[in-house]
Amino acid sequence: MSAKAETPRTKATPPLRGRGGRERILAAAARLFATQGINATGMEQVAEAAPVSKRTLYAHFRTKNDLVIAHLQHLASSGATLESALTREDVPPLERLLGMFDPTAPDAPAPVRGCPFIDAAAEFPDPASAVHSYARDQKLRMAHLVTALVTELGCAEPEALAEQLVTLADGAASRAMVLDEADYGRHARKAAETLLAHALPSTP
Repeated sequence: MSAKAETPRTKATPPLRGRGGRERILAAAARLFATQGINATGMEQVAEAAPVSKRTLYAHFRTKNDLVIAHLQHLASSGATLESALTREDVPPLERLLGMFDPTAPDAPAPVRGCPFIDAAAEFPDPASAVHSYARDQKLRMAHLVTALVTELGCAEPEALAEQLVTLADGAASRAMVLDEADYGRHARKAAETLLAHALPSTP
């Protein structure tokens, strides 16, 4: 009986480690990058936390840079970044803009984290590096989305206003992280409301 009892457990082990390997690697990387930083996290740590073999890890991501960029791409598509507020078609343009300053979601992990793209660019300071370039592209995309929204609202100088708003949003996110204060964006929101009130022909 004991031999038969051991057989199912042995057969069940490989699927636990083998299925969804890429997703588990990205989830483990996200946790480790958030808690201890990208450069301080080794590939072996990611493999152990996933858990997957190093062979499986490198089959999905040939280099750490590949893993970091995939991590940032996953964040960009997850709806968990500042930019996600700007693409909500169920929300009016003005509220989308002000949504950049909303508090961190109640179920978000503590402590408060800043913008992951700014964090990544800071850890890869060479502007020519692949990670820094991807982070820059995401921040430019954010400015583009804001420009489109303030243009839709009738701003006479949309590019200038957009840069002011994204600077406020990025600064608020960074200070929220440093101070570990999830609703710090309320200060920047008031400044954004003032900018919008002066720049737009009429504020709904």
